[in-house]
Amino acid sequence: MAERRTGAEAAAEPDFLSFNDLACETVGGKVIFATDEWFAPAANLLKREPPQFIASAFTEFGKWMDGWETRRKRKPGHDWCIIQLGVPGLIYGFDVDTSFFTGNHSPYVSIQAACLEPPPTFTLEGDRTGMAASSSQIAAVDKLGSEMWPELVCVSELKPGYSNCCHNYFAVNLRHRVSHLRLNMFPDGGIARLRVYGVGQRDWSSVSTNQDIDLVALTNGGVCVGYSDAHFGHPRNMIGLGRGANMADGWETARRLDRPKELKVDQWGILQVPGWEWAVFRLGHPGVISGVEVDTNHFKGNFPDSCRIEACTLTPVEEAQCIRTKWTLGKWQVLLPPQKLRPHHRHHYRESELALAAPVSHVRLIIAPDGGVSRLRLWGRPTAVTALLSQQKPKSKL
Repeated sequence: MAERRTGAEAAAEPDFLSFNDLACETVGGKVIFATDEWFAPAANLLKREPPQFIASAFTEFGKWMDGWETRRKRKPGHDWCIIQLGVPGLIYGFDVDTSFFTGNHSPYVSIQAACLEPPPTFTLEGDRTGMAASSSQIAAVDKLGSEMWPELVCVSELKPGYSNCCHNYFAVNLRHRVSHLRLNMFPDGGIARLRVYGVGQRDWSSVSTNQDIDLVALTNGGVCVGYSDAHFGHPRNMIGLGRGANMADGWETARRLDRPKELKVDQWGILQVPGWEWAVFRLGHPGVISGVEVDTNHFKGNFPDSCRIEACTLTPVEEAQCIRTKWTLGKWQVLLPPQKLRPHHRHHYRESELALAAPVSHVRLIIAPDGGVSRLRLWGRPTAVTALLSQQKPKSKL
């Protein structure tokens, strides 16, 4: 079951938590260097799953911890690691999670960043518990000059890993593409997870305007910019790589309390209910959508009854206004009319089933009355920004 949060707790969370985790191992993020990994390897920082604690778990090196933990330093310096983002892009914020590191967390942290083209070729392999960087690894990483990289987070105090204070949030104002991070612990200790929230950036000059591409995928710069409910799973999961691993790797809402006591359907078998849930996405690049996939993989007893998709074109100023008003404003047009959904199934909709053939920049997935969706794919062709100035007209249905 999901942990129930109070309204005050949800309101206190920073807005950047709706963005994508660009460093997660599931999108290709990896640790390519770490000074020390005695108690627990740095690769744990990028696990998708929340950290856990097993009181009875020990290794030959000491207490097993689900995070990165270095030995108690007895020489000059401090511990640090280099992380290669799975999806290079713009970073808006960090969550440095110290869960369960209560007497052994790192007291202070800082984060530096760079965009390295081409990326370094060295990496770390295997279980590195009980290990430290070798002289050859140190020589290789020295060539990056990472100690001179710009600081995204200056030296900042971390709270211990108790449940009421383990999430240490840091907002970022840098608006340059980042591919690598240097995470510094001062002087040593443990961190459970590092979440790097941002928006992917790809080189669209290499994408042909005649090539169909998933315009909403996180790897192509798609991002969730609003939603009605995310009780069991965040909408950003729907634009992740591959198919969902389980129900947690998708968007799932709570059951709506305004469901009728007795359910009825219309002539197409769609439930007639007063309420619905929604999620809004900004496409990685404006374009004309020619195909849609709605995947309810793993959602067998909790899939939505139906869905529909709306779309529009918004300027950055208009988007900001919509976000401030919780998306009560908008100029939505129907892209995909209401569709009856099936459990644990990939639903494909072709161009002939879509109702809009104009370039769009934002989409809104609406599900009724509630439930879970594993993946959303919007296949289309990127459109030059100048084309968005032309008047949008719905495609005629013959």
